[in-house]
Amino acid sequence: MQIAQGVIVLASAFIACSGAAFGQPYPTKPIRMVVPYPAGGGSDLLSRPVAQKLSEKFRQSVVVDNRGGATGMIGTDIAAKSSADGYTLLLGSVAEVALNLAVYSKMPYNPERDLAAVSLIATSPLVLAVHPSLPAKDVKDFIALAKKQPGKIGYSSSGSGSPHNIAGEWMKLLAQVDITHVPFKGGGPQLVALLGGHVPSGFVALPVVAPHVKSGKLLGLAVTSAERSTAVPHVPTLHESGLEGLDVKQWWGILVPAGTSRGVISRLHGALVEIVKLPDIRARMTELGAEPAGTSPAQFSDFIRTEIAKFKRIVKQASIKID
Repeated sequence: MQIAQGVIVLASAFIACSGAAFGQPYPTKPIRMVVPYPAGGGSDLLSRPVAQKLSEKFRQSVVVDNRGGATGMIGTDIAAKSSADGYTLLLGSVAEVALNLAVYSKMPYNPERDLAAVSLIATSPLVLAVHPSLPAKDVKDFIALAKKQPGKIGYSSSGSGSPHNIAGEWMKLLAQVDITHVPFKGGGPQLVALLGGHVPSGFVALPVVAPHVKSGKLLGLAVTSAERSTAVPHVPTLHESGLEGLDVKQWWGILVPAGTSRGVISRLHGALVEIVKLPDIRARMTELGAEPAGTSPAQFSDFIRTEIAKFKRIVKQASIKID
């Protein structure tokens, strides 16, 4: 009887220990953060400090996985179709999460159905930037030059259907100019071409272009937000330059595959809200020209729905055609 009781006690202890082992709090292994653009772009620059802080907080590796192409849709599709276990995150932005629904009739995923919002982490305007070789010191000069040379001035974007592309096409309509769209596969390659003078102008994410505008390697003609940016306060808005109504912002947030448990989403959300409040992260984002955010999953989800509706309205009203 004593032996039997001892076996029962040992068995109970083993079960309890096993339960503790298998019930360890998330996360218990490395996490992948998919960035659906190449290294060097705005999404990539913002992802790395956030990934590092998540790694420190969770005491697990958080590896940035750049999967560029198709205006963010390739990487986003990979993330959306990954296991909903919290070990694949998406650093999503306005294009692949909201704008693409307005400009593409077919997509490999549906962001409203296949992704779950965790938190918005930053927002930022785009910058209409030009290479110093282009004889345009402000938006007025740029428009005048474009009217003298219809179809000959190219403007770059991070890809067809991107917010950069929408901003360019919207400007064409408002200013009644003919400038040629030159798409790239991400903000990194776009910046390299602009710095090299291979394309004379471009709508570029502020985190990517801010250092080069400050150094004088590129000239910032205007930002695409209603207010000036604290990162480049000397650069006027397109509103100030006479193009009222044009307001396109870039934004970034963390999402996970739909079906991810509320517990995991809550854990991630709590960590992200704390991270974006850290002085060094806020300083880094501000340095890059991004405004730190930090929202609840519900707030981020509502924000995404509002953005989707806005871009559908803009694309329809402006009759914007994507390459």
